[in-house]
Order: sequence, then structure tokens, then C-alpha cells
Amino acid sequence: MAGGQPSPAGQPSAAQAAGTPGAATAGAAVSLPPGEPPSSRASTQGQVGRPAAAANQREPDQKEPWIKRHAPTRNLVELGVFGGVLFPDELLELYEVDFDLEDEGHRKFDSPAPDLGLRVGYYPLAALGIEAEGKAIPFNTDNGGALGYGFGGHLLLQIPKWSLTPFIVAGMGGLGVSSPRDVVGSDVDETPYFGGGVKAYLNKRVALRVDVRDILARERIDIDRPTRSNLEVTLGLSVTLGRPKPPSDRDGDGFIDAEDRCPNEPGVAPDGCPIRDRDGDGILDPQDACPDQPGPAPTGCPILDTDGDGILDPDDQCPNEPETFNGFEDGDGCPDVVPEPVKRFTGVIDGIYFELNKAEVRPDSEPTLSRAVQILNEYPDLRVEIAGHTDNTGTEKHNLELSQERAESVKQWLVGRGVDPQRLQTVGYGFERPIDTNRTDEGRARNRRIEFRLITGAE
Repeated sequence: MAGGQPSPAGQPSAAQAAGTPGAATAGAAVSLPPGEPPSSRASTQGQVGRPAAAANQREPDQKEPWIKRHAPTRNLVELGVFGGVLFPDELLELYEVDFDLEDEGHRKFDSPAPDLGLRVGYYPLAALGIEAEGKAIPFNTDNGGALGYGFGGHLLLQIPKWSLTPFIVAGMGGLGVSSPRDVVGSDVDETPYFGGGVKAYLNKRVALRVDVRDILARERIDIDRPTRSNLEVTLGLSVTLGRPKPPSDRDGDGFIDAEDRCPNEPGVAPDGCPIRDRDGDGILDPQDACPDQPGPAPTGCPILDTDGDGILDPDDQCPNEPETFNGFEDGDGCPDVVPEPVKRFTGVIDGIYFELNKAEVRPDSEPTLSRAVQILNEYPDLRVEIAGHTDNTGTEKHNLELSQERAESVKQWLVGRGVDPQRLQTVGYGFERPIDTNRTDEGRARNRRIEFRLITGAE
């Protein structure tokens, strides 16, 4: 009999203490660095909270450099206001159609002239837009003030890689004036124009814009130069509409919801789900060979008990044969039979005597008890219950106390001869379990007895 009680079914013995589920977390293959919150700890599947598969995804805006944060995209609409100055050529011809230069003389427009306007643009491509605009220009001439205006439509080509976006424009428009005839009268001329500038997208909605353009206007005085260049510089503020919403990532793990199998739980590559421990044994599923059955490290699989005797296979010397729990070698997991010498010291033990109505062991009990010590020493795995019994003489309480005291006296006798007290248990039954009648002296004498019973490993 191998010492000690067998391990309860389904539980590892002391030999597997280092592999219990409670220690499995430390032994799991996933490394959890100290001081890191769970959402940032590494695993063999990726990094919790920012998976390796998401390394090439754009970070949230606040983590990206501004120069790349708000680059223009396709299908944008921009609505803007602008103001600036126009530098009209001194020979600009912007007169009423029948204005007679010989009689009325050339009217010179003061330079520069302020302008203020509105602009709308649509960008079917990130690099290409179509814009229309109109503006008011309060001119001042030799003969007084004149209300000027301009309008036009153009194509805009831009480099859509940064929040600071350079562009060029080319288009066709008109430049007009409205005033009394003694000033310049009223006129509208066609004005092709071209130029360039830069936009600065402050955020997803607002942009600053600088334009520099050359507006080509008619010049009637010098027939060798039919057009004149009129420089315009403006500063604008635009509101941008139609930017695509960033893909939703509700759990913030770097996997957009459309590609995240667990959109409400931060997870790791490849599917955006957290690393789980389905069986709750402390070993995460990727490292658990039995993810649906709790078990100790290193495999995470339960320790088997093939023969179902409650002794786990690593401790069972006969894993395919159930233990015979009879009090003899109950810890080895093998079927066995109690040896004959041991059998003779089970049941009623004749030869143990006490003083009348007392618990003191009489000297003539020594041969029997000495033989019991010999058996216990020869079979050190035996555990014994010492039971005291009495006849029915006296009260129930007195007999219970007396039977318990006599069992204790036998135990102390054996302990005094070197038997480990942990191997001995005592119980007093009084006159509850007679084996003969209490109506005769002989029967009562048989009922006054000590019994030894082997304690099985299952107890």
C-alpha cells in the first residue's frame, strides 16, 4: 500500500501540484509582461488592442501628423468665401460699348481694387475639381467710383497627398462694371484666366486658401496688345462637405467593424476577437490542447482516470484496473486482497480487557496489543478505527462515554509503543451495536468489546 489517501476523482495529486490550473497562467505560452494593462499585452497571435495585421492601417486622426491628416478625397464639395485685391492694368478697357475714347478720354481704374466673393466647387476626383465663383469689385476711377463684378468657372488640378495642397486653375469668366456714363458706364467683357495657389485643410471641415491669378481682359487702345494682364490675389475660407466617414471601430482594437468578428470586444489578429480561455483553466485557447476541458499546464488537458477509481493515471500503478478499497494499499490504484495476518486483526479483537466499569487497560491485554503493534509496524500504510462497545448496564450517556474512553485508552497504549497517532481513529458506540443478547451474563460479556476496522482510502 503506497502511503496516504488517493487523490479525489478529477483532481491532480501532490505530484502534479506544479501543474494545477491555478499555476497554469504562469506556465502558459502567452507572455504577459509585468506592469502592462491587459489590452496592451502581447500574445503569439498578435498584440491585444493593436494587432500586427492592423499595422498598415491609418491611425486615428489625433495620432497622425497634421500634414497627412486631412488630404482631400474624391466626391468632396467645397463652399467658400474669399476676399483680396485686383490690380487692374492701367489700360484696362472696361467701358460702355459705345464709349468714345476720342471725345470722352480713357478712364483709368485705380490699382489695387478690393474684391469679395463666393465660391463653390465639386471634386469628382481627389485631384480634379470644377469650381464656379462670383465676386464684387468696388472700382475707383478718374471720374469716381464704379461697381465692378466678376464671375467665372474653371478646372482645378491639385496634388491630393497632404493637408497642405498645392493646385493650379484655368478657366473662363467675365469682368463687368456698372456706373453712370460720366464715370465708365456699363460693360461686361470675357476674361480667360489662369493661376495657382495652395489650400491648407485645418481639419476635416475647414480650409484656408490662397489664390494668385492672371485675368486676361480686353484692351482697346493698343491694337497690338488686344488683352491686358490683371493680377488678382485672394485669401479664402472654405467649408468642406462629403468627406467619407472613417470606418467604424467600436471596440477600438484597430479592426474596422466590417472585418471584426467581435466588434464589441477588443481583440487581436487574425479576426479581431480576444484570446479566450473557454474552459477557464488559466491556459488561453491558442496554447490549450483541450480548450473545452479544463486541465493543468502545460497542455491544458484534464488528467485522466482511465479506470474510474478516483486515482488519476499518473499516480495509478494500474491505470486500467480499479483499486480495491479495502484499507490495504488503497493508494496504489491496483486491485488487492487484505493479507491473512491483517484480517486476523480486524473485527472483534479478543484479549483486550478493562477494569470493571473503567477505561483502564488491564495488564493481561499486553500480548494481544503487542501483536497489534507488530502488525501495524509490518504494514505501515494501514489506518485503523478503534471502536469501543459496552453492554446495556447503566445509562446510555454513561455507556457512550465509557466506550469512547476505552477506545482512547487502547489508542494511547498503541501510540505509547510507537504507532503514529495519525493512523488511529477512535469512536465509542455504547450499547448501540450489540452482537449478542444483553439478558445473560455471557451475552453482555460478548457485547463488551473492542473492534478494529481498516479505514479505506476513500474515507
